Amino acid sequence: MKQAYEEYTKENHLVWKTLFERQIVLLPKAATKEYLKGIEIIKFTQDHIPNFEQTNALLRDATGWEIAVVPGLIPDKEFFELLSNKKFPASTWLRKMEELDYLEEPDMFHDVFAHVPLLTNQAFVNFLQELSQIALEHIDNPLAIDLLSRIYWFTVEFGLIHEEEGLRIYGAGILSSAGETVFCLGDTPPRYDYNVSQILNTPYRKDVFQDRYFVIDSYEQLYTSIQDIKTALNKILSEKKMSTD
Repeated sequence: MKQAYEEYTKENHLVWKTLFERQIVLLPKAATKEYLKGIEIIKFTQDHIPNFEQTNALLRDATGWEIAVVPGLIPDKEFFELLSNKKFPASTWLRKMEELDYLEEPDMFHDVFAHVPLLTNQAFVNFLQELSQIALEHIDNPLAIDLLSRIYWFTVEFGLIHEEEGLRIYGAGILSSAGETVFCLGDTPPRYDYNVSQILNTPYRKDVFQDRYFVIDSYEQLYTSIQDIKTALNKILSEKKMSTD
């Protein structure tokens, strides 16, 4: 599949511009510095929807990654195969003006605006690739995929990071949501240090603001936790197997 760039309508470009401008005013004091640096590297602007061919050339120079066009949500196996091959799956459709605040299924603004800038950070994409390879090793085990999805959810989608300037956002599910950008850094939600075992034992919901967040100290910490993820996952799966034998 390819991005049919010439088929985007005036409304599509207006939706991108509206969402971009609404988020970009919040992010200098909310988003991780690596995300903000990434926006500059891949040259995202409010003026037009990103052209994937141009973005991919910049991404490949930065970390060797690229965007792969998908029709929307895809099966787990296809999703993790793309990530393990340094390809980030992204849809090309955009929400309507009347859908600016909530969608049941992620659109291009979430996939591209929120996810792609951080693909310029090498430690982060190394983590993403390694996590996906673990998932592929267990792709026929629904329990394992559910548990690994929790790691993905509380890091890639809804992760926070300690930086010199204070608490910052790197999770794409937050970066594409004006409401949750403000909420997650406020006084209400509990926040915990990044802990693999705790995350593996924490279910999540997709239809509300998160009721807890996990905070990393660095992207290197994410990458070096891969062995901990393997160990903790195998322990849970082994205990589950013993209990059913």
